[in-house]
Amino acid sequence: MVAGALALGIPAAHAADSPARNALKGTKPLWATAKADKGATSDSAQINARVYLAGKDAAGLAAYAKAVSDPSSPLYGKYLSAKKAQAQFGATKAQVSAVKSWLTSAGLKVTEVTQHYVAVSGDVAAAEKAFGTQLHNYAKGSATYRAPAQAASVPAALKDAVLTVTGLDNAPHMANHDDTLPPPDAVFKNAGPFSSYYGSKIASTLPDAYGQKVPYAIKGYTGKQLRAAYGAGTYTGKGVRIAITDAYASPTLAFDAGTYAAKNGDQAWKTSQLHQSLPDSYTRTDECKAAGWYGEETLDVEAVHAVAPSADVTYVGAASCYDEDLLGSLSKVVDNHLADIVSNSWGDVEASQTPDLAAAYDQVFQLGAVQGIGFYFSSGDNGDEVAHTKTKQVDTPANSAWVTAVGGTSLAVGKGDTYQWETGWGTEKATLSADGKSWTNFPGAFTSGAGGGTSKTVAEPYYQKGVVPDALAQANSASGNRVVPDIAAIADPNTGFLVGQTQTFPDGSQQYSEYRIGGTSLAAPVIAAVQALAQEAGGGKAIGFANPTIYAKYGKKGVFHDVTDNPTGSGLAVARVDFANGLDAKGGLLYSVRSLGKDSSLSATKGYDDVTGVGSPADGYVQSYAAKKH
Repeated sequence: MVAGALALGIPAAHAADSPARNALKGTKPLWATAKADKGATSDSAQINARVYLAGKDAAGLAAYAKAVSDPSSPLYGKYLSAKKAQAQFGATKAQVSAVKSWLTSAGLKVTEVTQHYVAVSGDVAAAEKAFGTQLHNYAKGSATYRAPAQAASVPAALKDAVLTVTGLDNAPHMANHDDTLPPPDAVFKNAGPFSSYYGSKIASTLPDAYGQKVPYAIKGYTGKQLRAAYGAGTYTGKGVRIAITDAYASPTLAFDAGTYAAKNGDQAWKTSQLHQSLPDSYTRTDECKAAGWYGEETLDVEAVHAVAPSADVTYVGAASCYDEDLLGSLSKVVDNHLADIVSNSWGDVEASQTPDLAAAYDQVFQLGAVQGIGFYFSSGDNGDEVAHTKTKQVDTPANSAWVTAVGGTSLAVGKGDTYQWETGWGTEKATLSADGKSWTNFPGAFTSGAGGGTSKTVAEPYYQKGVVPDALAQANSASGNRVVPDIAAIADPNTGFLVGQTQTFPDGSQQYSEYRIGGTSLAAPVIAAVQALAQEAGGGKAIGFANPTIYAKYGKKGVFHDVTDNPTGSGLAVARVDFANGLDAKGGLLYSVRSLGKDSSLSATKGYDDVTGVGSPADGYVQSYAAKKH
């Protein structure tokens, strides 16, 4: 350690400057500043790291992933098998062996080798020797974390073998000892009155909003209503495989999904139509609030089945909510080609993602693309994130140029399952005044909305050029950046989906119960299911990475609903009644009015926008895949 020399301002030689080494860009996090430096990490402190393998042709992988996904390319749809993709682009035995011997010669112990990475453990002194950098402690917010003082590096001879290293910094990288899974969270129920379809029950005794009486929030849409809204026609997703990734696994997932389908008119699940691929053990269950993930998983599985009732569904649970484990679940889908369509309703803000992790995620997405696997990520539920993080930013991994980012809408399905309109999802809430005659501070404060905006780190992908307005693409740099989302579907919990889940009641019993839910966590599985219908319409041929196709269809008549914030020309709102205690009327009732189409600083406008992307699937969307050429 040369901390003393550095502190005195004497330039210390460090290996990253040496011509015999190759720096790994992005391995020193932005928060590891001189000002935050608390000095050297103890040599004996323990470390667990992953050295991700670049494979034998990283540039070739990206090029092939682009070509097979682009409808205008001669290679379009010429997918490789998982085995061929690994043979063509994966790391060679010689590369793996060289990486292992470099790490062990520095004193680190190899703990695991996969197709994607070599995991090591050891002390800080050995890690510093291996990666040619000092590790220091840095203040980050109210906590202190370890991080490299300079970018990590690898011996020049290995520069083509190593993609990046993660784990040198130990700040939590998480999307929102072996542990056992906790029981389900406490029960939550919505109070009535409800509308059964949009506008079916008007809140005639409550104050006006926007000059008129408003409808009560719907009880929660069902599969029949969503299929009608998004043009499912007679398609059911037959023969198509969908995977869903989340952390942990609800112990009652299969029971809840079966019960929900039976109660809400969905096609019954066939034997072996729902599979689960789970880790041997779980970690960080308290830190990640494991039980909080159960509702997410239940929603994802039930929403996919409601919209694509014949699709085969595989739930892939991660051991924790940390990136390395979620990345492991995505890799499992790709390495074993478990599905062609992968729905992912999790993420974090872009500022939390380091370039090393982004590279590791993108490699998995590209390996998926060459096999015809498409990934769909929810764009986030906090609008531009300012209210949540004080910084305008997008969410990740939805910001990757290699995934389809799914934004959110408020959806009105009317009588007879007719599509009426959608707005961009953004909610402002005002509560009923004490005398019951007005809404306090109407329209109230922003509560939630579809995530979107312009990335600060990802360059503008070719497929967005000419569709995404320059004002959005160039918001952060003249050269242009990735704008999120790409497409959208129902997300607003006030026009949400009915979900059924086993929950813990106040007497300690666990019982099946139903409630309305939303978020782009709903939009992602709905779009994944619509893609399954489209794949079936196309004769079962995998759509793969969908963005180039989605943007190529933009502007074609009847394919997308162009979603705007003010589809009816007057302000839109619903009245909502909630139990104060979340369960029954004993604790009293809470009355509020929720205004629709008010997404922080983001707005759904005519054409492409950063709340709903190109829009939501219209009647012609699924059908557009059935044509000979698409």
